[in-house]
Amino acid sequence: MFEVAVIEDPSAAEVSLDPVRARLLAELAEPGSATMLAAKVGLPRQKVNYHLRTLEQHGLVELVEERRKGNVTERLLQATAASYVISPTALAAVQPDPARSPDRLSARWLLAVAARLVSDVGTLITGAAKAKKRLATFALDGEIRFASAADRAAFAEELATCVTHLVSKYHDEQAEGGRPHRVVVALHPSAAPAKEDES
Repeated sequence: MFEVAVIEDPSAAEVSLDPVRARLLAELAEPGSATMLAAKVGLPRQKVNYHLRTLEQHGLVELVEERRKGNVTERLLQATAASYVISPTALAAVQPDPARSPDRLSARWLLAVAARLVSDVGTLITGAAKAKKRLATFALDGEIRFASAADRAAFAEELATCVTHLVSKYHDEQAEGGRPHRVVVALHPSAAPAKEDES
């Protein structure tokens, strides 16, 4: 099971967005059968079986074991990943294009860049898995608290200068056998954590 899988196929994305199927995917972080899942989600086993077959057809769950119980064969399935991200390529006709209106200060442009990141890395993960190779990536994630908007603007400017310097230092257009890499640096306010329902 992968930690994260990227869904690129539109029909698989549609299947995963069904609330019942999304719940089954969550339950299948551990192997389970239709009978076991029916009790957890409160649906008839036949209906759960129908949803499981659909998830299996789209590669979102996989068979891990078959057990014989009398005259019945119990199929144990597991989700192919602990969590899923739907790639913008699943909505190819309307996926965001960062080249359309580049603006370093636009939240919508940042979202378009992030969408391209998900799309590109999803494609690379798929290719690396097929080639049975490791995908070389690097990411930083952190949080910073600014005392003022002026400090935030100064930080952004200094960060842009540092990254521009690094890119110009290491970029080699003529490198034989070199491979282009994309650099994405983002700064945005942290979203408040979702509050759990108090009951």
